[in-house]
Amino acid sequence: MGKLALAAKITHVPSMYLSEQPGKHHGCREAAIEGHRIISRRCRDLGVDTIVVLDTHWLVNAGYHVNCTKTFKGTYTSNELPHFIQNLSYEYDGNPALGRLIAEAATADGVHTRSHEIDSLNLEYGTLVPMRYMNEDRHFKVVSIPAWCALHSLDDSRIFGAAMLKAIEKSDSTVAVFASGSLSHRFNDNGSPEEAMHQISDEFYAQVDHRVVELWKAGDFKTFCAMFPTYAKACVGEGGMHDTAMLLGMLGWDKYDHGVEVLTDYFPSSGTGQINAIFPL
Repeated sequence: MGKLALAAKITHVPSMYLSEQPGKHHGCREAAIEGHRIISRRCRDLGVDTIVVLDTHWLVNAGYHVNCTKTFKGTYTSNELPHFIQNLSYEYDGNPALGRLIAEAATADGVHTRSHEIDSLNLEYGTLVPMRYMNEDRHFKVVSIPAWCALHSLDDSRIFGAAMLKAIEKSDSTVAVFASGSLSHRFNDNGSPEEAMHQISDEFYAQVDHRVVELWKAGDFKTFCAMFPTYAKACVGEGGMHDTAMLLGMLGWDKYDHGVEVLTDYFPSSGTGQINAIFPL
């Protein structure tokens, strides 16, 4: 029987990659990168063999999908921010068996899902950025799931998340699941100064984000889930925050009551609100 070993909400800001490059931004996201490294070590200690990434940079307009090809390999340049991420080479192993089980379980529970084993279906940077810091040695197999769900309900994503847990437990894998996306996600307006890369776009978003983090640290997911749909809309949650809906669906939704462990304190990035946090099991 398979096992869910670790769950987390993580950042994937492209300035993490920029932080590696020589120049004035070198090292600016070291805290976020270190958060990823800590998560990687935790996963290794727990015997994790597969990481499932709920990727808010993979846009889908119809249905739910799973990218679970045998091998992911390529060179990636962001079409959104090519001045931040360009020519990023990657190679990871996939877990087709787990991906198929996730699609089957979600479809059986009423959320139609397709699994794909297509070599030309490339990974997005919501998966590639964290895997760069967690999985450079290809220690973990990777499954990527789109969580920028443009025309989907949060409730369907909740159901999808619950089905994902069933699939994991039916598999032969020890799995970590990461909701890869921001809290508030209102980017700075075009033309904003470069120093705004370290600012929030509106203080309202920061204040609500901080309250959400307080609720998460207190394990008050009953309150959070009650405010979740309004929060996701009012604070422009990344991808509609379907990654978080999937994660919480997997963990029990408003019945989940563990206080999260913050590994990287809340920080603003180009107007958005970011965090690395483990959701204890």
